[in-house]
Amino acid sequence: MAAEYCQSCGMPMNTEEAQYGTEVDGSLSDEYCIYCYKDGQFTQPDITLAQMADLDVSFMTQGENAMSAEEARKIVDSFLPTLKRWQK
Repeated sequence: MAAEYCQSCGMPMNTEEAQYGTEVDGSLSDEYCIYCYKDGQFTQPDITLAQMADLDVSFMTQGENAMSAEEARKIVDSFLPTLKRWQK
């Protein structure tokens, strides 16, 4: 069963437009998006949780569905640490 959100960046993966990453064999990942995961590896293997949070906030404060930086930061800081990639 595919994850509802990318388990690295939190991008929604439960839509028709979801862009799944790929495994080494070319099959679609059921946990990660194409921006985070390609050919069985993370696209940014050394990114930290704080850096991913900054990227997410930047994305969430742009475009037609933009929210305030404060609101985005609150969501990201509480949600990202719950994702598989950031579990210790």
